Amino acid sequence: MYWDTKLVKPLPDFRIYVEVEDGRKGVFDLKPYLDHGVFRELKNVHYFNRVGIVFGAVTWPNEQDIAPETLLAEMVPTSTPLTNF
Repeated sequence: MYWDTKLVKPLPDFRIYVEVEDGRKGVFDLKPYLDHGVFRELKNVHYFNRVGIVFGAVTWPNEQDIAPETLLAEMVPTSTPLTNF
């Protein structure tokens, strides 16, 4: 689908760089979520860095995920190449 994530990379300060199938690129800040429910586990930087993609969604091994609509609504668009982060 056009909103499927095709690339995700962990960044410092609990942010992720995301590229979406439709060409959008941006940075999503997870800090606002880290004190809530299952997202508390993401406070462990080593675990946070295990971010991946399952069926086009941003996920972590213990089934935390970011809904595509939330990701797209809250990510800050960027034209900066990933190598500059």
